[in-house]
Amino acid sequence: MSQITAIVNLVEDKLKTLLENYNFLKEENELLHNKITFLENQITEEKQLFNEIEKKYQTLKIAKTIEGSKEDRRETKLKINALIREVDVCINQLSE
Repeated sequence: MSQITAIVNLVEDKLKTLLENYNFLKEENELLHNKITFLENQITEEKQLFNEIEKKYQTLKIAKTIEGSKEDRRETKLKINALIREVDVCINQLSE
């Protein structure tokens, strides 16, 4: 009988350990999910900031090329023509 009691106690101890590990891992999993969500939001914000800075940089670059040398003017004309083509494509898509 004492052998059965020892086995039951051993099973109970292992079950308690298993439940403790489960609860710990469940909490850790929740914390990691929260961290992932936070980091994904941070990445989204950083991408938006990068896009804004990139647009400002391109605008500044165009402004600088307008006041610059003849080579820069050529580049600016090419960019303006590209923008005009993009606007034309958008207008065509809207009219369809």
